[in-house]
Amino acid sequence: MFPTPQPRQRPTPPQGHAGVAPPGWPRQVRPPDAPDWEATAASWLLDLCPPDYRRFSGLRRHVVVLARFAVLHVEAQQLATRRGLSEIRGDLKDVADEAVVLAAVQTFQLEDARLLGVRREVGLVEDALRGRRYRVRM
Repeated sequence: MFPTPQPRQRPTPPQGHAGVAPPGWPRQVRPPDAPDWEATAASWLLDLCPPDYRRFSGLRRHVVVLARFAVLHVEAQQLATRRGLSEIRGDLKDVADEAVVLAAVQTFQLEDARLLGVRREVGLVEDALRGRRYRVRM
């Protein structure tokens, strides 16, 4: 399993920079450096991943590792959705009428758009867990 994490000292963010979330940051996750933000990130990331990931205590202890797992999982979902979109018409042409096929195509398109946003969110959270911080721009 993963080694037990050592407590790490985090530098105090510069004045006015703590708790700043960039555009696209997930609503369910507190901004970086806000109290318990990493706990909210872990909970949200686990919700994105397969349920079996909750069994692995190492993923809870090492949230940055969990974020990498979540990124890869979301990217795999994107690939599957795009494959489904490219194959759905041929797969259903003999078993469903055109309206059903069109509905399936639209469902894949909606899911592809949703996953694009989720991938951005997961990437932002992973970057923050790796130490990247954001500033308010005027």
